[in-house]
Amino acid sequence: MAGHVPFNALHAYVVAARQGSFSKAADELHVTPAAVSQQIRTLEDLLGVQLFHRLHRGLTLTEAGEAGLVKMQEGFQSLNDAVQQIKGGEEKHELSIWTSPSFASKWLMPRMYRFREAHPDIDLRISGSASLIDSDTTAPSLSADTLKEHNIDIAIRFGSGNYPGCVVDRIMEVDAITLCSPALLESSDKPLKEPADLQHHTLLHDDSPYEGRPQWKSWFKNAGLDDVVCHSNLYFNSVLLALSAAIEGQGVVLTLDKLSQNDIEKGHLVRLFDLPMEVDHGYHLVSLEGAQSDAAVSAFKQWVKTETATNS
Repeated sequence: MAGHVPFNALHAYVVAARQGSFSKAADELHVTPAAVSQQIRTLEDLLGVQLFHRLHRGLTLTEAGEAGLVKMQEGFQSLNDAVQQIKGGEEKHELSIWTSPSFASKWLMPRMYRFREAHPDIDLRISGSASLIDSDTTAPSLSADTLKEHNIDIAIRFGSGNYPGCVVDRIMEVDAITLCSPALLESSDKPLKEPADLQHHTLLHDDSPYEGRPQWKSWFKNAGLDDVVCHSNLYFNSVLLALSAAIEGQGVVLTLDKLSQNDIEKGHLVRLFDLPMEVDHGYHLVSLEGAQSDAAVSAFKQWVKTETATNS
């Protein structure tokens, strides 16, 4: 390799790797796609290796490109930190989090103040989306391309953990539990002392189509009550609606324990019986390869892991 390596070319390489596209990298760098392509070509010529596979719908890193990326990202982060120190101010980070509305509302929001107190320099952009759920483990709803396309730093997903091209950390195992409002227990003339008593009450169903969703039929089988028939049922296309109906005393809900913990602690819901049903799927932190070198990503992932270990 002859001559020094141009800084702009190195920057173009790091940004293009993160964006997975010369066009998107050009938008971020405020240059043309042709300029980014030329900078990458210049860098490849100087290094004597190919960094990217140019595909019809984007880019993927070659083995050589993967080998140098993490250290290069760390280098740019160090440069950025040094500039902030010279300026005498703290850098403001923004982190984009993608999760389901139910997890965001029932688990993340009640705890979010602790992260903000610990990391006031990180702004969070939280997107609750029910459109990308794990409805079929053979056709993953999430991949590295999906994260890149939507500029997502971290996703928190309930599913099997099959997310191609991503770093996946399983953070929580879950059980399905039965709950109702304290008011229903107090006002009903029909007891709820044992599972068979449910046949005299309204069952609230989370009927949203995600893989691993707990179902009453499975719970009754797990409780040894295959022959129980409940004649009153309410079906919802959202677990949030099913939980709201339970809080309002409309019936008994079967849901994931991690989604109901805050409502139990506040006295909105109470557990019925001691018959949790183990669920095969769990919650996962999902991010891109190399994202751990980003200080904000690393801080959030560590915070979530601490929360799940001490407050789950």
